Amino acid sequence: MASRQFSLFPDVSREPTLREVAEAVRQAGIEGLPDAVARADRARYQDVHVRSALTEAKGMPFRWALNPYRGCTHACEYCYARKYQRHLELGAGDDFSSVILVKRNLVQVLKKEVSRASWTHEGVAVGTATDPYQPIEGHYELTRAALDVLVESDTPFSIVTKGPMVIRDRDVLTRARLRAGGKVFMSVPSVDDGVWTALEPGTAPPLQRLRAARALADAGIEVSVIMMPLVPGISTSPAIIERTVQAIADHGLKLAGSCVARFAPGVREYFFPFLEDAFPGLVDGYHRLYAGGTNPETGYAKAVKGVVHNAAVRAGLWPARTADSDSAKD
Repeated sequence: MASRQFSLFPDVSREPTLREVAEAVRQAGIEGLPDAVARADRARYQDVHVRSALTEAKGMPFRWALNPYRGCTHACEYCYARKYQRHLELGAGDDFSSVILVKRNLVQVLKKEVSRASWTHEGVAVGTATDPYQPIEGHYELTRAALDVLVESDTPFSIVTKGPMVIRDRDVLTRARLRAGGKVFMSVPSVDDGVWTALEPGTAPPLQRLRAARALADAGIEVSVIMMPLVPGISTSPAIIERTVQAIADHGLKLAGSCVARFAPGVREYFFPFLEDAFPGLVDGYHRLYAGGTNPETGYAKAVKGVVHNAAVRAGLWPARTADSDSAKD
């Protein structure tokens, strides 16, 4: 797609930068992005020009993150990445899932970054602020091209996704296994249909995700499932957790871990009103559970992890705790 003029910046002949997008939205709202392409999924896609592909992460178990897109049509109600829209003057609600920024020059920039003599080939986490295999990846293929660059530069990576489309890239992932390494974490917080439709309206069905993960495992690719996040009162019942863990075991997959949802500023302001509409009976409990801010009350989080651990032990996925250990695997 050829570069087009950006309406509020007549001197710009390339795609706008993220900063320019933020300024355009600040001045004119979403209508400040008239070059955004509306597609059949009712989302609007705006090409953007980035100066860096890799983002240095703070306070995370990885140093480098890579996100080919901003925003996500999976529209998970609990998604922590909603908070990042504020940096672009976009809302954490519908804007997150209906205005997707496409980093069209990401691959070229990534090639330069991993070719530098100073690049130390540290692991890269792909999909930390957007799903790299949301449906539009089938059109742009930015994730696939970026993985190719990482493989050829002998840079290890991990992917977090809810997108079965990841099996399209089995060939790239196989090459990664033979080079510096590549892992896939398939996110399946729950296999309950009610939970899925309420919390993850734009995603593929949970069992479809598990089948995709199984296909990767059959191809010799390192893959495991994460039950993240578990949402209090919605996906945390012992019965639902038990069924989900058993489904993971039935597909012959590994369970990497779980966590209870956190609601950082910018996400909390979106999710609590969602609760008032969809689950009003839970609102008071949430205010007590998250009275301390972002994280749930510690005792509750430990109790939920204990339920997951015990279910995993019964399903044969994890060993039982030893007598001198009081912490769950996850």
